Amino acid sequence: MRVTRGHDTLGATPEDAGVNFGVWSSVATAVHLCLFDGDAEHIVELPARTGNVFHGHVEGIGAGIRYGFRVDGPWDPVRGHRCNPTKLLVDPYARLLDPPRSDTRLLVGHAAGSLNRADHRDSAPVGLRSVVVDGAFDWGEDRPLSIPLADSIIYETHVKGMTVAHPGVPEELRGTYAGLAHPTVIEHLQGLGVTAVELLPVHQFIHDQFLLDRGLRNYWGYNTIGFFAPHRQYAATADPISEFKGMVRLLHAGGIEVILDVVFNHTAEGNHLGPTLSFRGLDNKAYYRLDPPAHYVNWTGTGNTVDLSADVVLRLVMDSLRYWVEEMHVDGFRFDLATTLGRTHADFDPLGGFFGAVAQDPVLGHTKLIAEPWDVGPNGYRVGQFPTRWSEWNDTYRDTVRDFWKATPATVGAFGDAVTGSSPLYEMSGRDPTASVNLVTSHDGFTLRDLVSYDHTHNDANGESNHDGHQDNRSWNSGAEGPTDDPVVLEIRARRTRAMLVSLLLSQGVPMLLGGDELGRTQQGNNNAYNQDNDISWLDWSSVDCGLASFVGRLATLRRRHPTFRRTAWLHEHAAADRDLVGWFRPSGEEMTVEDWGDPNGRSVALYLAGQVVHCTEGTVTDHDVLLLFNGDLHGVGFRIPPAVGHEEWTLVVDSAHPERTEAVSGSVEVDGLGAVVLMRPPG
Repeated sequence: MRVTRGHDTLGATPEDAGVNFGVWSSVATAVHLCLFDGDAEHIVELPARTGNVFHGHVEGIGAGIRYGFRVDGPWDPVRGHRCNPTKLLVDPYARLLDPPRSDTRLLVGHAAGSLNRADHRDSAPVGLRSVVVDGAFDWGEDRPLSIPLADSIIYETHVKGMTVAHPGVPEELRGTYAGLAHPTVIEHLQGLGVTAVELLPVHQFIHDQFLLDRGLRNYWGYNTIGFFAPHRQYAATADPISEFKGMVRLLHAGGIEVILDVVFNHTAEGNHLGPTLSFRGLDNKAYYRLDPPAHYVNWTGTGNTVDLSADVVLRLVMDSLRYWVEEMHVDGFRFDLATTLGRTHADFDPLGGFFGAVAQDPVLGHTKLIAEPWDVGPNGYRVGQFPTRWSEWNDTYRDTVRDFWKATPATVGAFGDAVTGSSPLYEMSGRDPTASVNLVTSHDGFTLRDLVSYDHTHNDANGESNHDGHQDNRSWNSGAEGPTDDPVVLEIRARRTRAMLVSLLLSQGVPMLLGGDELGRTQQGNNNAYNQDNDISWLDWSSVDCGLASFVGRLATLRRRHPTFRRTAWLHEHAAADRDLVGWFRPSGEEMTVEDWGDPNGRSVALYLAGQVVHCTEGTVTDHDVLLLFNGDLHGVGFRIPPAVGHEEWTLVVDSAHPERTEAVSGSVEVDGLGAVVLMRPPG
């Protein structure tokens, strides 16, 4: 086996005569490349160093070979150094990984009971191995869909959980990339009006040892170790990369974009007692924020924090993003704990560092960029403070809508802001309503069914004595905790569910549905099912609420057909030219006053949207006039058609309390308690 200098390209690059390997470390004294033929290991030292990149070219090998690195260098945890050549390390640029073949105890770099002593047991027999791939794939005519954000409806889901129990998907494909792209699934998404799936983490992750010890698994996947590698366990075939690409191609053909939930804020190496898998053994001080050097800054709540202020880390993340766009054809990213990505030292900087790199990158210019705008570090809550081209998960919207539809006092004003795009959060910074990704539920928290069925969390299956998960859920069980046969309670739950969906799908901004909410999915009151890789988390297709799914589809169709719900400008921005663009009214038909907005007993309001001039992605168009009647009171309320908008006959197109109801309306209309009604009329 001939080894030459090669070049300093990072990762494993197949070439005509062999494979070039390159890996970065500023502290290594030598880097050894380990090549595996089954369990047989062949070790060669990388012969060249350019800057801090160790590299070499190995002849006679190609795609499919397993490999890893062993790093000679300082072992001095007190000063932040954790090089241990007995631990096989993952290539940070590996396109594919073989997961651990056992638990992770043997992967820990320090000796039991002593952080200062290295553990000299060889981790290769059970550790992760990187895989050389060539990436060849026939994309055909696939191109980015480039669906405008204003026209998007996002569906957050889990690759495995979406189809693992789906009877319409062949058994061998359930729970996989191929299963997610099965025609039955695509047809379901199209029926809902979904334009993009937002997938929980698909980068290769491992299961936390403390979960394995309890017989549990990391279901959500926020425990990344491979920023370029698709999670192998979600593949039905031996070629996860091609299968993932095939999934993207088929979803695109169905008019559905793919957004990845990416975790660049921390890694699976955990806290100072965690395993040595890659970055820790390559150059611990470069990749992580240390404080003091023997321990890790924990702004993420997961044990470590990746240091994106370091050039090598920023390059790694940017290279990963470009790879998933250029090679895997994904359409955007949702960034977990995105505040961490913008921290310099302890401060958050939305203009420099990572955000500046993304802003100038031509490959990422057309992608969707969505922030989870918080972390657990100092001043970590940054909703409304991300750069202009970014959208954000808007938890203010979430909490406000939840409060309104459980008859919480003094919420009308906040609700009005929420359904019109949350302008107090985004307008002053020059962003438009699409900065707000509106959500009522997400993977983290109650499902929509559980939100109306439980007052309290029921997380006992997690093994943490029900002490985990959010406690501020803004939920209400509607009169009985959990499952019930009481028809009154069930009717209230159904009405509230549909009212929240009306709010979500017809608000200004970008709606995001939680996968399974349209089916009436329950997690049995568990609001933190991160470790429940079972039927608590999986979508249950055996008891689908077809009526609810149909209702979601109707709302999505209404949103798609009427640009008044998809505006790209704030409702008041063109008020000088369009005097009656928007109006707020009491149920009596009179205009809302300052006192009305502050009235703690006021729980009902009407929103008028004039359709004569709508600024949207189609340009400036004429649309129908709309009256949205929101009754957050427990009892029915009669709404008078406001004289200010005219007495012409309107058509009732949606009633959350009576989903099949459509009729002509003039004068007034009754809206049931905790109900929403949509009225429309042609322009003119």
